[in-house]
This record gives sequence, structure tokens and C-alpha cells, in this order.
Amino acid sequence: MRLVIIGAGFAGMYAALSAARLRDIQGVSPEQLEIALVSPEPTLVVRPRLYESKPETLTASLLDVLNAIDVVYVQGSVETVDTKSRTVQIVTAKGARKTLPYDRLVVATGSRLFRPNVPGLAEHGFSVDQLEDAIALDRHLHALADRPASKARDTVVVAGGGFTGIEAATEIPTRLRAILGKEAKPRVIIVDRNTAIAPDMGAGPRPVIEDALRKCGVETRLGAGVAALDKSGVTLADGEHIEAATVIWAAGIRAAPLTQQIPAERDNFGRLLVDRDLRVPSVPGVFATGDAARAACDDVGNYALMSCQHATRMGAFAGNNAAAELLGVPTKPYHQKAYVTCLDLGEAGALFTRGWERKVEMVGETAKKTKQEINTVWIYPPRPERAAALASADPERVTDL
Repeated sequence: MRLVIIGAGFAGMYAALSAARLRDIQGVSPEQLEIALVSPEPTLVVRPRLYESKPETLTASLLDVLNAIDVVYVQGSVETVDTKSRTVQIVTAKGARKTLPYDRLVVATGSRLFRPNVPGLAEHGFSVDQLEDAIALDRHLHALADRPASKARDTVVVAGGGFTGIEAATEIPTRLRAILGKEAKPRVIIVDRNTAIAPDMGAGPRPVIEDALRKCGVETRLGAGVAALDKSGVTLADGEHIEAATVIWAAGIRAAPLTQQIPAERDNFGRLLVDRDLRVPSVPGVFATGDAARAACDDVGNYALMSCQHATRMGAFAGNNAAAELLGVPTKPYHQKAYVTCLDLGEAGALFTRGWERKVEMVGETAKKTKQEINTVWIYPPRPERAAALASADPERVTDL
């Protein structure tokens, strides 16, 4: 039997850990149930940190931990999924192709930044979405030091006033002063179509966020989106032109395109609709998890967000349940009633909220310490020691806050 997991992000990593854990509990050998993880590199990109400086350091190798738990790593990208023949076709970096049959498939392909057809966005926009995007932005910021001082050089526009946009915007002043000198006066402007900053966070945390933006010197342009980008800056929908050498796009994400090859229903974000076991109901043998799945967290109408926090726990349930079906043992319905947010606010600290109503629990430096612990400890892979790694993937305990 073979269980194939596509993707080495948070959901894919925990799917592999959890499937291996159940296999171990059931006393089944790796020869009887092969667990294979497919991705271009055996590396976890610590995506929630890509707004920080030195993004090239924000990865963690998975090879040792996969070896420790007897998960087979298959290098390459999945090009096609054939759910009728239960095979995936993989293409390697050198262009070679191979077919891998599966008995169960876990789609953990993550998400990608949504890039609309805005004139000039492809040519002039940066992002912190993928590792290569963040590295390109970091190189660009460092190259600004070679330009003569000007209003445009020192101005950064961030398109998107959600979680990612706020974290990127509040970090930029520190990053630019480190590059341009302590006397530099960066101008950072968040642009968003919504009339309030952080619309998904609700009214409770908003005053904390607005105060932090003021402390960091971040301006906002709300109620007007970006209409066009060019080499001189951005033009807003209301006609205002902002001179800026740097424009960071942070306005929304969608499930990765591979999910479109699964013949099943999807939501507006491209996520596959799944049942409580994270199974794609209309496609036998296929599970979806993380940003690739729209899953109910509870019985009162809350659904998993496209976040690291949900992806890790969903991954653990998906891996467990896919393996459980093959091993003939009961599955565990996914549930995630606990929900917290921890928003980095640059030099102004951070904001920690609990619950779907986002009740503020910590702010400032206290919350910042928690954010740093989350970012540098909690979201990294477990150490490559078999017992500890398997124990970390109990679905009922992953991200149980």
C-alpha cells in the first residue's frame, strides 16, 4: 500500500508525521505501508516569516526528520493527478517524468498570492508570498542604497491591509533604516479597498493596530485600491499617484492551481470542499488539507482559515485519516475550536487575540515575545528523533492552544 502526500509545507509535513505515527502505533512496517512525500525540495519554507529580513535563512530541512520516521521523500513537482487510475505524474528539476501510483492521496499543495490583472503589477510589484519572492524583495531593498536619496526611493507602498500587509508594512521601516542608515526617514503607505484596516480582524483589535501603525509611522489609504503600477510608483483608483520605488502586493491568496485537477467542488478561494475527515467526498481515495481544503472547524459555522495554525492541525488529521483508511482503523474527525491570532506590529510590538471573536489578550512587547516564540520555535519541524517526531503529530494535540 502507498500513501502519497503532495507538498512539504506545514500541512504536508504534519500529514507525513501523523500518518507515520499511526502506522507505528498499529505495528505496521514501512514495507507494508509506504508513505511518500513529494515536493521540489525536502525543505519547509517558514512562510509566515517571509516579511522579515534575510528570507534566505527562513527554511528548515525536512530530510532528517523524514528519514527518522521512515517517510520516503520523492523529489519533483506533481504535474498531473489522475484520480481514476490513482496515479500522480512527477516532473523533476531536470525535466524527467515518472508516474507514482497511490492507494490514498493527500493534497497539501498550499496557496499562492492572488495576482489580479492590474496594469504593471507583474513588472513592478514585489511580494512576500513565496521564498523566491521574498528574496527578490530583500535584494531590491538593499539595492536602494545605491540610488540617490529621493522621495520615491524612500517610499514603500503595500497593497493590502490584511494580516500579511500589516506585518510587511510595520517591518519595513526597521529594514530600510538598517539598509539606508539610521537617519533615513522611510515612508510606508498601506493601500486597501476596504474602509477599515484589518477588515477580517474585526472592531475589537482595530484600535491596537491603528495605534501601532501610528507608532511605526505607517500611513493608510483606505477605500481605494491600486489601479496601476509603473516604474515611478502606483496610481490609485481615486486617481492619486504615489511616487514609490517599492510596491509590495499583499492582497489575497488562492489555493494552488493543482487543486483544479481534482474533479470536485471548490470554494471561491479554489479550496476543495472536504468532509469532517478531510476527505474529498466525490473522489475516492483523495484527502485535502491546509490551504487546499475548505474544512469546518466546529459545528457552529467556523471554517479553517488559510493559515499556518490551521494547516498544521489539519495536516495531522488528514495524514492520520488517510493512513487509517488503509489500515482499517477508525478515522478522527477534524476539529479546531481553539483559535488565536498573533500579529507582528514591527517596532510597536505585536497583538495576540483569542477566539473567533478575536478578544485581545496581549499587546506590545509581551505579545511580541509570544510572536517570536511562535515564529522561531513552535512552527519549526520537530527534531529528527523518531519517538519525539512521531509524538509531536498527535492530531488531538497539534496547535492545541
